[in-house]
Amino acid sequence: MNKRVVIGLSGGVDSSVAAYLLKKQGYDVIAIFMRNWHDESVIIDSECPWIDDSNDALAVAEKLEIPFQVLDLSTEYKERIVDYMFAEYEAGRTPNPDVLCNREIKFDVFLKHALQLGADFVATGHYCQKSEFGESDFKTYQLISGADNSKDQSYFLCNVSQEQLSKALFPIGHLQKSRVREIAKEQGLLTADKKDSQGLCFIGKVKLPVFLQQKLEAKSGRIIELDRNSPLFESKSDERFAPTMAEPVLFEPDLGTEVGEHQGAHFFTIGQRRGVNVGGRPLPSFVLGTDVNQNIVYTGQGEDHPGLYRRALQMLNAEVHWVRNDLALKEGESMEVSTRIRYRQPLSKAVLYHMGDHHFLHFEEAQRGMAAGQFAAWYLGEELIGSGVIQK
Repeated sequence: MNKRVVIGLSGGVDSSVAAYLLKKQGYDVIAIFMRNWHDESVIIDSECPWIDDSNDALAVAEKLEIPFQVLDLSTEYKERIVDYMFAEYEAGRTPNPDVLCNREIKFDVFLKHALQLGADFVATGHYCQKSEFGESDFKTYQLISGADNSKDQSYFLCNVSQEQLSKALFPIGHLQKSRVREIAKEQGLLTADKKDSQGLCFIGKVKLPVFLQQKLEAKSGRIIELDRNSPLFESKSDERFAPTMAEPVLFEPDLGTEVGEHQGAHFFTIGQRRGVNVGGRPLPSFVLGTDVNQNIVYTGQGEDHPGLYRRALQMLNAEVHWVRNDLALKEGESMEVSTRIRYRQPLSKAVLYHMGDHHFLHFEEAQRGMAAGQFAAWYLGEELIGSGVIQK
């Protein structure tokens, strides 16, 4: 009897081709479209119309002659993803809902539903790969970068567990995006030329301020500009770096100049340019930091402003996750890794430390736009082995 795979069919070209390849490989394939959101008022429909996506997914399933159903996970999505987003923004942190969506929705709620349908695996259209080693019940699963470096999505799966990875298949991870579109055209799939979706996982592109204002109130506050020559930005992190010496850069209102007003510090994130609305400056203004307690947004002129760059970050041990538990650092240990702090960012060399209640990453080169709440993921070669939530 063929093994059964339940695939999350999103209505895009990647999951469409993934479904085709699974059927070609002889799996018993069932397609499910996940419906995660119902409030159309915050979605930019022209960017990601869910009804069209659902219809496209159905058309692909019919073309491939595989069963199709729509699964409403909106309650679970609100509780596990949307409420998390509100809480993080309110605390002045920058969440990454796509990472949580994979851990909490696709490879938890969706996986459990698939298992009830008798599935042996769940599959997605992610550009990443999986390998394994070991014998039978003692296998170790590896999360490997996608073959297409420009599309690699391993970062979004940086929080999955060994158990979740054991049940996952990534049928297109070994392919280039161009080849995926070629296969779609060859098979007559209507998604072949469909543009890639952007925005929240299985919701689409949202009007973020409108989305956040469902729960977070708008309130006027000051925008303080910090000069690039401020003593604040003198290098405090050099080759002598040790985790016990790490000190965060702290902003204070009297260290800069008031240049405007905003409608809520919790609506902004570090590195943001659009929506800052500071006029009359010689160079574009970027967000350097926020203080949600005092409701202050700190900005600086120019994308090379030193306030945008950091050499180190700190993570709580409780928010560090190892995909490869066998490689986890013990107290006092360190390892050289390659790291990224956002999707599609080139990997950067760093040293990972475990000291006391924290893990620290110290980068060989300063990193732009580090934001508390985001995920740092670290690799050995092409394998993603762990991740952590940036505390500061």
